[in-house]
Amino acid sequence: MLYQFCRGMLRIFFAVVFPMKVKGLENIPDKGPVLLCSNHISNFDPATVGIKLDRKVHYMAKAELFSFRPLGAFLSGLGAFPVKRGGVSKDAIKNSIQLLKDGHVMGIFPEGSRNSGGAAKKGAAMIALRSGAVIIPVTLVGEYKWFRQMEVIYGKPVDLSEFMEDTSPDALERLTDTIMVKIREQKKSA
Repeated sequence: MLYQFCRGMLRIFFAVVFPMKVKGLENIPDKGPVLLCSNHISNFDPATVGIKLDRKVHYMAKAELFSFRPLGAFLSGLGAFPVKRGGVSKDAIKNSIQLLKDGHVMGIFPEGSRNSGGAAKKGAAMIALRSGAVIIPVTLVGEYKWFRQMEVIYGKPVDLSEFMEDTSPDALERLTDTIMVKIREQKKSA
């Protein structure tokens, strides 16, 4: 209930403040595990990636946000779960894999922090391969400026066939690169 209410309110807010042009919604499966892998430009990104979808999108959120109980309860109600920053969070990885194995949708930002410009982390690739999730590259184009249009592009699923048998660090690195290349290509075609 909370998620649907907040999504509805955000749809109204975004329609007025950050009107969105959306492409590729048909690429997102109606059921089964889906990992939405997006570039990360703003704190608004989780909402932007998820509000046009009919399915609930779950996210990791920094553990510090959950230390204030009312905020933690609110975030949990929205489908978020804590991740410890500054290292590998085994609990967050386990939660992600289980969430996807249960057939849910999860959003993730492989670059980690906003506008990092650095190398993407291999976590998204590992989570997708271990859970059997479909990877959808998502590209956010534009700037969050009042009354300026944002564009969200949901790409075609990433072909995982060459990675299914090989989960070596090299394969995870190649899959991560593939995801990021698709995100960047979609931006160029926008």
